[in-house]
Amino acid sequence: MKSLATIKTVSIFFLSILTVSLQATAKPLTDVANSILSGTVTDAKTGKPLSGAVIYLHEAKTGTLTASDGSYKTPSVPEGKYLVEVSFIGYTSLLEVVDISSNPVRNFALKITYIENEAVTVTGVASATKVRQSAQPVSIVKKSELLQTSATNVIDALSKLVPGVSGLSSGPAVTKPVIRGLGYNRVVTVHDGVRQEGQQWGDEHGIEIDEYSIQKVEVLKGPASLFYGSDAMAGVVHLITNTPVEQGTIKGNILATHTDNNGLWGASANLAGHLKNGFNWNVYGTSKSAADYSNAYDGKVFNSRFFEKNVGGYVGINKAWGYSHLVVTSFNQKLGMVGGARDTVTGKFLIYPETVHTRMANNDELNSRDLFTPYQHINHFKVALDNNFAVGKDRLAINIGYQRNKRYEFGDPDAYQTPGLFFDLQTVNYNLQYNFSEKNGWKTSVGATGMYQQNRNRAEEVLIPEYNQFDLGAFVYTKKTFHNNLTLSGGLRGDMRKVSSKNYVENGTLRFAAFDQSFSNISGSVGVGYNVNDAVTLRFNVARGYRAPSVSELASNGAHEGTNRYEYGDKNLKTETSLQADAGIEVNTQHFNFTLNGFYNHIQNYIFYSKLEAVGGGDSLVTVNGEDLTGFTFRQAAATLVGFEVKFDLHPHPLDWLHFENSFSLVAGHFSEKLEGTNRLPFIPSPRLQSELRADLEKNGKLLRNLYCKLEMDQVSTQNRIFSAYHTETATKGYTLFNVGAGTEFVRKGKTLFAVSLSLNNVFDVSYQNHLSRLKYTDTNVVTGRMGVFNMGRNLSIKINVPLEFKAG
Repeated sequence: MKSLATIKTVSIFFLSILTVSLQATAKPLTDVANSILSGTVTDAKTGKPLSGAVIYLHEAKTGTLTASDGSYKTPSVPEGKYLVEVSFIGYTSLLEVVDISSNPVRNFALKITYIENEAVTVTGVASATKVRQSAQPVSIVKKSELLQTSATNVIDALSKLVPGVSGLSSGPAVTKPVIRGLGYNRVVTVHDGVRQEGQQWGDEHGIEIDEYSIQKVEVLKGPASLFYGSDAMAGVVHLITNTPVEQGTIKGNILATHTDNNGLWGASANLAGHLKNGFNWNVYGTSKSAADYSNAYDGKVFNSRFFEKNVGGYVGINKAWGYSHLVVTSFNQKLGMVGGARDTVTGKFLIYPETVHTRMANNDELNSRDLFTPYQHINHFKVALDNNFAVGKDRLAINIGYQRNKRYEFGDPDAYQTPGLFFDLQTVNYNLQYNFSEKNGWKTSVGATGMYQQNRNRAEEVLIPEYNQFDLGAFVYTKKTFHNNLTLSGGLRGDMRKVSSKNYVENGTLRFAAFDQSFSNISGSVGVGYNVNDAVTLRFNVARGYRAPSVSELASNGAHEGTNRYEYGDKNLKTETSLQADAGIEVNTQHFNFTLNGFYNHIQNYIFYSKLEAVGGGDSLVTVNGEDLTGFTFRQAAATLVGFEVKFDLHPHPLDWLHFENSFSLVAGHFSEKLEGTNRLPFIPSPRLQSELRADLEKNGKLLRNLYCKLEMDQVSTQNRIFSAYHTETATKGYTLFNVGAGTEFVRKGKTLFAVSLSLNNVFDVSYQNHLSRLKYTDTNVVTGRMGVFNMGRNLSIKINVPLEFKAG
């Protein structure tokens, strides 16, 4: 009854916010003076007008297109300073802070370029900010880059595109983000401004966001607790799907994909519009189906199949007083879990291991798309209201969301459609932020963020107790820009978390004892970004992050389907806190781009998985339903991580179309003292060197546009700096992969008809294991002597994208 009352209270709060938002659409919060920005956009060299250039006002989330004569006029917005982005295909984008008061006129001249150096971030900052002014390293990945990258999922793609980002994989359908050696609950995933909550403590629990719908990704590396509270110790992955298109336009796309290794077929479509009266929307749908993947050592990897059906979008209104958007998404995925059990004579994969039905999987079953136990079914539903109101020249942002994550895990072949585990997680997120207008170069924001969460077990088996959790945090953030090239920023935040767990008795035995625990913390950051000149940027930041232990770490006591583990929690775990220093330099010239970012991160009370050792030595085993599972628990110790990422892109002028891009990332971690003879942090990514030789041709051809071809080398070093205590992990051999790709847009009368991207990954069909692959710890093949399952072999993929664009009234 208490939890029902709490949900009722939260629901009333949600409806109150909705009511306020609807009232605001009819009447501004205060009398606001409005203004428009107008002018022309031309080619800097020839002076010719650029028709169809985009002028976007980031704080207002609105924009417009230039007419045939290059002229433009933005929608009416409250007077104040805005970060204005001007972009056109084949030209370098311009970013300027413009004071839009008294209907100013501003003309822009764009230069032709093959290099895009300017970008905007909304992650880890109070409002839209130039990436070059950010004190922390932020990487921006556009949809066009995702379309040109062949990957098993979006996190796998980011691990190829963003140095310092890795993925902990449980197969092609599930990859968890790891930033600079930290993952799980130390990385916050945000989707359209709402923190994603979906049992992210689990190895085989993915991010559960439709990758085909993503328009842009922002990756912040380093502590971000100032804005996101607990868990953002390593950084933030912000996936952006719903952004209003330019006013007066309707845009969309139809995407079809296929990969030959696992027979994946994918299709997606979206349509977004923004009418001249301010009404705007987006709607999308996706379908994916994949069979088992294969490699040269394992053949087809049994039960690595999956399929998805996702829908979502938003509807909203943009007016002079601000905007209000209602976002709705539904993610639905079913995926097999690779157990990796093998026949002791032939080494072939077994179906239904350790049951009376155990046998080798036959060819029909290996080629089927039907799921076999163990498998999962995940449904993640989310609705969020994103509001931004003008209060004079200040702005008030109110974002509130509700999400429900239902995770079914099936493990009994005799009860194929009856889940053994069913986690039902409901979360209400809230974010209230007041942004003061700029005064004397200072921009200050205050706010409160948090969430209320409720988890219930709705199946016979349980792994964690039922619980209620409430988070509340308040922050102040400010930044000052001097002479338009030196930006100081920083802030403080206070947080509290209260967790209440329920008592649970199983067959007369106490399985979980009820408990109430509270955690609190003070976090903050201070940093500087300095643009020495147009070519050189320096940045430095010191931040304190924190993470409260998750309920799974505090109270787990059970078998986890698909992981071959029996997990024990520890209620005595303390809050993790970190102090991290980041320093970086970025150089952008006519002939090359160079970026170097280094970090030092010291963590108190670092929580880590560790195998339990049996009294007589070896692994501690727990027998559940006739199956022996390895016992794991959680431990804590002080830890330090250090590392760097470096990226060098050579594009010698006048051969600007030719790129030789190289990146290298390294992270090392150790405990402050030895544990069972070793002080290495577990599951640290291997050092990685990536090289790409790329030609960007025909940027603005009459028949072809954005023609490219590329050759990639991905060299991953041996990882032998491992946490060997309690047989927790093993060393992983290095490997080198080669990939090729090509693509172009087909054009008619200046408009793109469709775009094609072709990729061939792992050209030489190398059999390898990534150090962060959970599948490398499955059964040993007694015939070959090789332990675990290997990653995907050679893979040919094709993507066809058809853009849609219309004028709207």
